[in-house]
Formats: sequence, C-alpha cells, structure tokens
Amino acid sequence: MATTKIWAVHSRLDHLVGYVANECKTLNPEFDDLKNVIDYAGEDYKTEKRYYVSGINCQPETAYAAMSASLKLNDKKLRVLAYHGYQSFAEGEVTAEIAHEIGVRMARELWGDRFQVVVATHLNTAHYHNHFVVCSTSFADGKRFHACKESYAQMRQASDRLCREYALSVIERPHYGRTKNYGELQAEREGRPTWRGAIKAEIDAAISQSMTESQFVANLQKRGYEVKLGKDISVRPPGKERFFRLERNFGELYSRQGIFRQMRTQGRPKFPESEPKRKSTAAKFRGTLKTVQKLTGFRALYFHYLYLLGKLPKRRPRPPSKVHFLYREDLLKIDRISSEITLLCRHRIDTGEQLSSFKAGLTDDLRALTDQRQELRNSIRRPKGEAAVAEVKAQIALLSARIKEVRKEVALCDDIAARSQQIQDKMSKVRQEQNQNLDRKEKNWYDKFR
Repeated sequence: MATTKIWAVHSRLDHLVGYVANECKTLNPEFDDLKNVIDYAGEDYKTEKRYYVSGINCQPETAYAAMSASLKLNDKKLRVLAYHGYQSFAEGEVTAEIAHEIGVRMARELWGDRFQVVVATHLNTAHYHNHFVVCSTSFADGKRFHACKESYAQMRQASDRLCREYALSVIERPHYGRTKNYGELQAEREGRPTWRGAIKAEIDAAISQSMTESQFVANLQKRGYEVKLGKDISVRPPGKERFFRLERNFGELYSRQGIFRQMRTQGRPKFPESEPKRKSTAAKFRGTLKTVQKLTGFRALYFHYLYLLGKLPKRRPRPPSKVHFLYREDLLKIDRISSEITLLCRHRIDTGEQLSSFKAGLTDDLRALTDQRQELRNSIRRPKGEAAVAEVKAQIALLSARIKEVRKEVALCDDIAARSQQIQDKMSKVRQEQNQNLDRKEKNWYDKFR
C-alpha cells in the first residue's frame, strides 16, 4: 500500500539579488528554496550515506545547478521552482531496495522524458518513503510543468500499478479531500482544542438540538454563525472572513443530506442542562479593602482574559463550548499566554513604558552576553591546553543557555505588546455583539405588546 502526494515549492521573494561574477562560489538566492528541498530529500542520515539517491536527467551531486540552468530557459517570472512529491509505503511491507526501485521507475515513467528529477528513499521512519524533486521547467523545451488533478491522478495510477506488479497492497478506494496539517494532528494527540474541532463541536450541538433544517440554521445563527445553503452547507464563524464548507472538511456525514439524516434518526432534540445554582458561602474579612493593592494594566487585562477563556478560577473551569468563539482561538495558544502572564507577574509589569524599559534592559544584556561569548570563542582559537579549552567550552555553554533564556523573554515582550491590543479588540467586539443581541431581545419583547 503506497500513498502519494505532490505540492509546489515557491521561491522567497525577499532575496532578489543579482548574480555575483563567480557563479561557482555563490548561490542564486532566487532558487534557494529549491536547494533546500534537494538537500532535505538527500540528507545522509535519512538515506544511509546517499546510497538510495538517484538522479534522472541529472546527477544528484549537481542537481541544483542543473535545475537552476533549466529554470533560466523560461524567461517569465517563476512563482514555482519545483514540485516536491512523496510516495509512502506501509510499514514492513517493502525493503529499501524495492522502495527505491519503484520510485525510480515511477519517476522515469511520469517525468523522465522532459524534466530533471531527484529520487531519494528515506529510511528514518518505520515506513519507507520516496521523495521526488521535479524541476518545474523542462530541460528539453523550457516549458512549464502543468500540475493539476489529472497529473496527480496519473501519479496515483502509476504508483498503484507498480505496487501490484511487485505484489504490494493497494488502496482500492482512496479517500480524496483536504487533509489535516501537522499542527492540527499534534494538537489532537495532546488533547488541545483546534479550530476545526471547535466548529465541529458547535455543528454537532446544533444538530442535536434540531429536528428540521430551519431549526438547525437558527441554532447556528444564535451562536453567531452565518449560514449559506446550497448544494452544500457553508458556515462562517464569528469574526472570520471566509466561509467553511462542512462536507469538504468533515466528510459526507456533514453534507446537507447527511445532516438531515442525523436529525431524522436521533429522536427528540437534546438541549443542554441548566447549570446548578452556585452556593454562596459566608466569610469574614478583617481590615479594609481600601488598603488592598489591586492589579492594573497588563496583569489585570491578562487575568480577566484568563477568566473569559474559562481557565480561572481553577476550581470551576468552564468547558470550551461555553467560551465565546472569538476567544477560542487563544485556547490553542494557552501555553504561550501562560508564559506571558508569568513574565508580567514576576517583574510586576503593568504599563507600556515598563514593558519597553524591561525589553531595553534585556536587549542590552543580550548584546553583552553575545559579545562575551564571542570573546570566549575567539580565545579557543589560540593554542591552549585541553583542560583550558574544556573550561572555556563549559563557560560558552552556560552563556548560550542564558542567551537562549533572554531571547525568549524578548520574544515574550513583543508578544505581550501585540496580544494586549488584540485582547482589547476582541473584548470590544464581543461586548458590541452582546449589546446588539440585548437590543434585539428587548425589541422582540416589546413587539408582543404593540
């Protein structure tokens, strides 16, 4: 069983500089991303010292230079330098030699007549997989590689046919559609909320509380969603610019017919249980509240935001479904927010002036530490005994650890300055939305008596 995929590699537009006279000693910054992909595909520790690396219409050692020459044949401005594909086999089903042989045969069949290709078999995971770097410009006629659904289908068909020829398993009914990115998969493994998970939970709750399509739409609109009904159902979460197609992202079960079948077969609608009344406890306070120092500025803002996110108080945390949708985006970044508020409380930073002053001090410390480390590195170059060199290296390691901590704190200062404004904007939007909903409820209440 082999899975395949191919995607475009784009250039970095911020490094547009000309060639230097000696081309043998310099790289063209216009094609740096291409070089990075070739280097990644043929890393020694993944390919057993490059034993499983082959070039088609080029040599692996000079593939970057050969592909760069082909890219120059096209006089148009190139947005895509190459195409990076992979072919992954099931764990334990194929040897490294067979996997590489299948990859080379597939590359020759698909692209060998017009394009330069690097084929590398990676052995660093339990399932062996081939990487393909296909130059986007033909060395034969200078024409561009046309990537479309048909070209991917040809890649899929060639891979399946070669797998059958080598008596390997094949996915008979492949599932096409959008896949989850690595960050989303990692968040699901760690139990952290995701955007798609939050939307899916809202959709499931609206389905469970509805019996007809109009009720389903009304329940979503109560949650702040905009809904478009067509061949598919598309929703736009509050505060977002684009619509979100349910069937495309969640599968056939969330198509228009699939949602209707769920509502028809679930029985009576399930409404959320009302929260139990909180019991009040009496407590005596000795002294006066006027002498108590209150939090202000950044610290007060962050503590209030943690309350809105449902993280405070710890004894009564709120589930993500009870948090406003605009705030749920920051639930994905709760670790970063915790680091920021820890920094604010540790150094008692409340105002922008205090934050700027603290960051300036960190910048000065960072510059001094970097200079000190560079002096130690320079001292190693002078002849010394092994014991002295080891001692200097230990000092360099300590300085590097301290530099790393200071850089993290500088980055946290930048994040605090940006996030504090974002938090205020979100709270303002939510407050405005709540006021509009309140005005609408009052208007509907008075309409009964008109």
